[in-house]
Amino acid sequence: MASSRSYCLLLLLLIALDSFSCHVLGAKKHLDGFLNNGNFEESPKPSNMKKTVIKGTRSLPGWETKGLVEFIAGGPQPGGMYFPVAHGVHAVRLGNEAAISQTVAVKPGSLYALSFVASRTCAQNEVLTVSVPPQSGDLPLQTLYCSNGGDTYAWGFKPNTTLVKITFHNPGAQEDPACGPLIDAVHLKELHPPFPTRDNLVKNPGFEEGPRRPLTHSGNGILLPPKQDDKVSPLPGWIIESLKSVKYIDAQHYNVPVGKSAVELVAGRESAIAQIIRTVPGKLYGLTFAVGDAKNECHGSMAVVAFAAKDSFTVPFQSSGTGKFKNASFKFRAVSARTRLTFFSSNYHTRKDDYVSLCGPVIDQVRVVPIKA
Repeated sequence: MASSRSYCLLLLLLIALDSFSCHVLGAKKHLDGFLNNGNFEESPKPSNMKKTVIKGTRSLPGWETKGLVEFIAGGPQPGGMYFPVAHGVHAVRLGNEAAISQTVAVKPGSLYALSFVASRTCAQNEVLTVSVPPQSGDLPLQTLYCSNGGDTYAWGFKPNTTLVKITFHNPGAQEDPACGPLIDAVHLKELHPPFPTRDNLVKNPGFEEGPRRPLTHSGNGILLPPKQDDKVSPLPGWIIESLKSVKYIDAQHYNVPVGKSAVELVAGRESAIAQIIRTVPGKLYGLTFAVGDAKNECHGSMAVVAFAAKDSFTVPFQSSGTGKFKNASFKFRAVSARTRLTFFSSNYHTRKDDYVSLCGPVIDQVRVVPIKA
């Protein structure tokens, strides 16, 4: 009898240890999926709600809340407002100084892309702070890139511990306390670090390594917020150095010149990407890349401007929004051991069928190789 009880206790202990190790060591697997209740479809208990306001810091399954956090159902709201919910039925809204957070197991030193849907609920300037200590970033939500208000963003981070706390915080004190950003569809993906090759000095030249958009039914693309360094960029190898976001698009919903992904420069001169490559001073190099449109009704006289070392090149492209593209080729001479490549759109564009949604030229397949003079 005693040995039977000992066996049962040992079995329970092994099950508990296995469960614990699965939780903590889960980061050994390649992460690519929603956070726990990342689409907020698991609701708080009715006893933990006061109308739409969540009561208690642990009442929202999978999340810790702070301040005034509302559990929102999408659609028409009292007072004539309309809240878009991109994935499923529910989302959360962060009031003044409110925050939600979740602890996740990760691999120290690996690069991750955190993607999520964020939209403002009022005409006021709204900012969303995303943080994974010691890194944090402020995302301005004033600019609407799609007319339905449900823009998807990606933010990159590189942890230095096995457990990290992901936090979304509304830092503002809006005049209207009913205002505050909506958050939905929170997704985390581990990224592979890209490297240059013998045939191409550019890392991640076709933008194939990047965030995974969690909304398979959506054609809005995923926005890469400005001022993200290449060391922690959600688009590995590339710097988002502009004032506005660039858009990461996929072949499932857009025309992509080559492969599965590309970048759309959606905000004119305020939308730019860059990469620093290794070069030999005085040596001549060939730069090639594809320019086109995403087959998303984006039309007009487009132009992509490329900078390399002390040279600049302009590639004009007349778009009818039907998915055409062309290849561009230039030469430049390196002046140092590090050469910055920069691409931006010289014009602003909107779609034929939607004069609110920003769009622009697509670039893909960036290639740099040494050539003979």
